[in-house]
Amino acid sequence: MNRAFRRLSIGVLAGIAALVVALTYQQAIAGPGYARDPRNVRVFADLTAEERGNILTADGIVVARSELTGDGTYVRVYPQGEFYAHTVGYATGSTSSGIEQTRAADLRSRDDGTLGAVLTELFGADLGPQSVHLTIDHNIQQAAYAALGDQKGAVVALDPTSGAVLALVSNPSYDPNIFTVGSDAERDALLDDENGPLLNRALTETYAPGSSFKLIVTMAALETDFADPDTLLPDTDELALPNSLSTITNAEEGYCGNGATVSLQQALVISCNTAFAQLGMDLGADAVVDAAEAAGFNRTISFELPTIASVIPEASTFLNSDAALAQTALGQRDVRATPIQMALVAAAVANDGTAMRPYLVGAITDGGHTVSRTNPRAWLRVISEDSAADLSAMMEQAVFSGTGWRAAVPGLRVFGKTGTAEVPDAAPHTWFVGFAIDSNGDSIAVAVLVESGGYRGDEGTGGSVAAPVAQAVFSAWVDS
Repeated sequence: MNRAFRRLSIGVLAGIAALVVALTYQQAIAGPGYARDPRNVRVFADLTAEERGNILTADGIVVARSELTGDGTYVRVYPQGEFYAHTVGYATGSTSSGIEQTRAADLRSRDDGTLGAVLTELFGADLGPQSVHLTIDHNIQQAAYAALGDQKGAVVALDPTSGAVLALVSNPSYDPNIFTVGSDAERDALLDDENGPLLNRALTETYAPGSSFKLIVTMAALETDFADPDTLLPDTDELALPNSLSTITNAEEGYCGNGATVSLQQALVISCNTAFAQLGMDLGADAVVDAAEAAGFNRTISFELPTIASVIPEASTFLNSDAALAQTALGQRDVRATPIQMALVAAAVANDGTAMRPYLVGAITDGGHTVSRTNPRAWLRVISEDSAADLSAMMEQAVFSGTGWRAAVPGLRVFGKTGTAEVPDAAPHTWFVGFAIDSNGDSIAVAVLVESGGYRGDEGTGGSVAAPVAQAVFSAWVDS
């Protein structure tokens, strides 16, 4: 064999070997990854051809299943309708959303014809569809939805010690069955609805947090040792902002205490605007912004479903602008938060200062056998244990004798902070952010946002509008 032919033979054999390795890699190793990728259109194209796994709540309520039609194909059905629309989503032959999208590979049959699938079946494994078990408690979810009623808004409830989502409600909602078995007219009407039922207000909309942001300012004061719960702050009925024609007044347009001083605890309990505006300026922009970012602002929350970041301007933005910092300290101006972010703030306080990473899928099962289970993981150290204990005590008083009293539930220790955020050319947004602990030491954290749910003046505040929604969630949790 001459040298040229030998080189050609070696080259051909090397090429064949490389092709075998590449094909083996794509089939046995990379193939399952392609199958799990939500962008893989085959994941959804098979929807009508084969049965898809169930999606269930933590307490076993089926919220999505496949149903066999008369022509031998399958269609997705959502028995609980609008209660889980923003969480479960929907899946058709061409589009999908929610858990139906992010867990599509788990829900569909895994017998995809790849070499890996063939080898797996040879060893006796079942490659049929799996069931996805959510962390949501059906009773809590229903209670949150009912308590919102016809009000626009959102409710997020978490287990502070694990990060498991116990309820996730966005209102108005929609019936996901419209996308699978509805008419074109129904789908068009839904897409054109000016109330935005497809918006996930819990995860992908931000709002001025109003006085609920005073939790962050209190964190800043405690963490920097600038103040403790008994520290006395100036008590004024009106605060003129530096280098500005604007003034800040209290909700009752009077003093918060004796007209001289008010403690940090009492200022939080009755939500004293003038005291917190002055506190924000005294702390300085670095401390306030650092506390917000330690709690998760200006970063995207890693979650099963899409989220957007809650935002606060950089500290340099407030240079020579104490007036802007004072307004920000009240949760106004340019600070914005998602309901899930504020739920995480409450959960961190309840969990000794640590925010756990939120998760929505508790387990994947196959014929009754657990295939995988989500392990809780810490996300952020928000504040120290000592600061969390001090803030908890203040939040408990805010419910016991302050603005959050309508969130109280007999037999529970309830902690919270209300918020009423002024909105240009609209009614204020109302908030309740807090948590509850039962006699066994178990806890639940919640954030309630009612979009434009308040009215200027004394009526329609976070305490009167959002706190009762939280009360309904806490009551349902006790009964679950």
